[in-house]
Amino acid sequence: MKKAETARSPRLRGLAERLHWCVRGLLVAVLSQAGSVVLLTLTVTTFATMALGIGFLILPVVMTAVRGLANFHRRTAKEWTGEGIDTPYRRSTVDGAYDTAGTVAHCRRLLSDPATWRDVLWMALDAPVGLVLGLLPVSLVAYGLNGMFVTPLFWESMGPKWGFGATWFITDQGAANLAIPQGFVLVVIGLLIAPPLGRLYLSFNRALLAPTRSALLALRVEQLTETRSEAVEAQAAELRRIERDLHDGAQARLVSLGMKLGLADTQLDTNPELVRRLLADAMESSSQALDELRDLVRGIHPPVLAERGLDGAVRALAMALAIPVEVVIDLPRRPQAPIESATYFVIAEALANVTKHSGADRASIRLQYADGRLRAEVGDNGRGGAEAEGGSGLRGLQRRLASFDGTLDINSPMGGPTLVTMELPCEL
Repeated sequence: MKKAETARSPRLRGLAERLHWCVRGLLVAVLSQAGSVVLLTLTVTTFATMALGIGFLILPVVMTAVRGLANFHRRTAKEWTGEGIDTPYRRSTVDGAYDTAGTVAHCRRLLSDPATWRDVLWMALDAPVGLVLGLLPVSLVAYGLNGMFVTPLFWESMGPKWGFGATWFITDQGAANLAIPQGFVLVVIGLLIAPPLGRLYLSFNRALLAPTRSALLALRVEQLTETRSEAVEAQAAELRRIERDLHDGAQARLVSLGMKLGLADTQLDTNPELVRRLLADAMESSSQALDELRDLVRGIHPPVLAERGLDGAVRALAMALAIPVEVVIDLPRRPQAPIESATYFVIAEALANVTKHSGADRASIRLQYADGRLRAEVGDNGRGGAEAEGGSGLRGLQRRLASFDGTLDINSPMGGPTLVTMELPCEL
């Protein structure tokens, strides 16, 4: 009995998957008409009215809607197949100004972006392609079910040319019953072609919605320019912090130490008791200056990271937290030192945010390496609502990782939980 159930289970899953693709095809057919056709009409109208000046006012709004539809299809590709479609738009056309003074300039940037015209071409082709590829499987299944269950029972009220009368006239019950095997065949054909036609439609989307090689190069240059600028700014800010810490901390204490020793030298013969107190104060100042220098060095490159590696350093961070932290680390070897340092400080800042802002009573750290990428996750069961623009230091972490071509994703709905995920390309 168990073997029969085991054999039946993959078949049922396969049938459910094919039915799922039929439903997806119906969604594709609806979107190709309700979305692409409507937006294509608005786009053409916008281009036609640009000579009158009206088009310049509505082009940014229309293109925002077009890009929203295209991005929906890009996300859909990832949800359906696990392989998404990258966004090809230039950053200047995404973050452009929408005020009156900048509208014309923004329209020029939009029109000069090749991705804009590829979106328009995609909308024009999506109407027939999406309708045929999306509607064909579900139509065959629906027509087949009609032949299997509706035509044999209601052929008299349907008339000779309805039901399966497209193949032959149904004039008696025997002819109506012949619709059952024919309907079964059509249902099978519809279910069989649904997945490949769905994937063919996604390939069509990928061919037009994915960045071209030149677009990828342009986006890469733009990204490198931005990350280089951010890296320079971050380095300058770090140098200013070190200078400020030295000036306000260790340097001030060393100056005080020198003054006390100078005073002690002048009082050595006349007031030994004062000299004794001054030397005790000097020893305390030197000890405090040494502690501050150690803290400064620890902020630049923690000794625990150099001594114990990323694994031991992260576990030390977890042990220092006031709440229980689950730690799962799978690193076969050590990453390069700059990657180790960046990962350590990102995890440390994420844990600091957990303590300061989340109100959580539990946290987790997962660190693993696979396929040339180092992936770290810091989660908590707190109140959520964390954002990179919220002033919690997460934007700074994004800038730090961008210098290494890394990414930082934040999933923190209101009410929690929060999951901060970072990925860095690296070699061990």
